[in-house]
Amino acid sequence: MKKFLLAVVALFLSVSAFAELPSVQLKDIDGKRVDTAKLNNDGKPYIISFFATWCKPCLRELDAVNEVYADWQDETGVKLIAVSIDKAQDESKVKPLVNSKGYEYQVLLDPNGDFKRAMGVNMVPTVFIIDGKNNIVETRTQYTDGSEEHLIEAVRALLKK
Repeated sequence: MKKFLLAVVALFLSVSAFAELPSVQLKDIDGKRVDTAKLNNDGKPYIISFFATWCKPCLRELDAVNEVYADWQDETGVKLIAVSIDKAQDESKVKPLVNSKGYEYQVLLDPNGDFKRAMGVNMVPTVFIIDGKNNIVETRTQYTDGSEEHLIEAVRALLKK
C-alpha cells in the first residue's frame, strides 16, 4: 500500500512552481468576458481544471470533486475553476452539461485552446493548484478514482504556510 501511495503522490508532483497565470481572454458559460491573469480567490488557494465534455476521466473527476466541494469550501474556502477545451462547434454542450451535473464551479470556455496552450496543457484532465498569490504551485494530468483527495490535501498544506 505504501508503494501505491508513493506512486500516486509522484503522479501528482510534476510541479510548475511559482509560474504565474498568463493573460488570455475567455468567456464564462454565460458569455461574460474573463481575463485569466485576473483569476483569483481573494488570497486563498484555488484549482483550475481543464476538461472536455467528451472526456470521461475529466467528468469523473469533476463529479467526484462536486460530491465534496461544499465541504471543501466550508473548510478551506477553495474555489475550482473548470476550463472547457471543447471546440467552438461543441461549445453549446458545456452549459447544459454543467447545469445537469449541478456543478457549482466557475466554468470558462477555451474553444480556440488559447489558455490551454498558454498553460502548456497537452491532455485532459489537467489540474493546476494555485496559491493565494496567484502562483502555480502544482500541476498534474490524468485522473484515477480517489485522486481528488490529493487536491484538498495540497490546498490544506498551502493554508498552513
